[in-house]
Amino acid sequence: MYVLLLGAPGAGKGTQAARIVDAFHLTHVASGDVLRAIRQEDSELGALVRSYYDKGLLVPDDVVIRVMLSRLDGLDGALLDGFPRTLEQAKALDEALAAKGRRIDKVIYINVPTDELIGRLAGRWICRNDGAHVFHERNRPPRVPGVCDICGGELYQRPDDTVETAQRRLEEYFKLTAPLIAYYRAQGKLCEVNGQQDIEAVGRDLMRCLQG
Repeated sequence: MYVLLLGAPGAGKGTQAARIVDAFHLTHVASGDVLRAIRQEDSELGALVRSYYDKGLLVPDDVVIRVMLSRLDGLDGALLDGFPRTLEQAKALDEALAAKGRRIDKVIYINVPTDELIGRLAGRWICRNDGAHVFHERNRPPRVPGVCDICGGELYQRPDDTVETAQRRLEEYFKLTAPLIAYYRAQGKLCEVNGQQDIEAVGRDLMRCLQG
């Protein structure tokens, strides 16, 4: 079985991906992990991926497709996370799977409103003494603003954890993903899950999608 998990940054894909992998014994194929691994390889493809990372550029569709199809080769099934990310990638994946008599069986879209996503992504504060001490303005605020509850260290906010950065990330995501959602909905494969629920409720709905 091939399952695609869609969801914006902050939607909780990581938590739910682990559940799907355990329940259905699938290989979790996350594009970010695959690209980082390829980047370390002493190979033609590794050098190509490195060249984009080193320049701070996005890896183009044709290279991502090569890398991801190579990773999927030989797998009987997988949970795909982060790939396909564009319509071009989705069509290339469909063609590659069809050539082997396979297909994407189900697409799960964890849908969370933008305002909620920004609230989840922004507002994180990290201890300068220990990066494992993480607080959140809404979900886990420190007792004293700017001070770590655990060691008393100064709390700071990374550039990636601001409202402005969260908005930019989400705008980019939805611009790329909206056509994907329409593409898989037209194929009758899309199952939308309300990501505003608690983790357990999201997990139950997700399992119903996969078992239906």
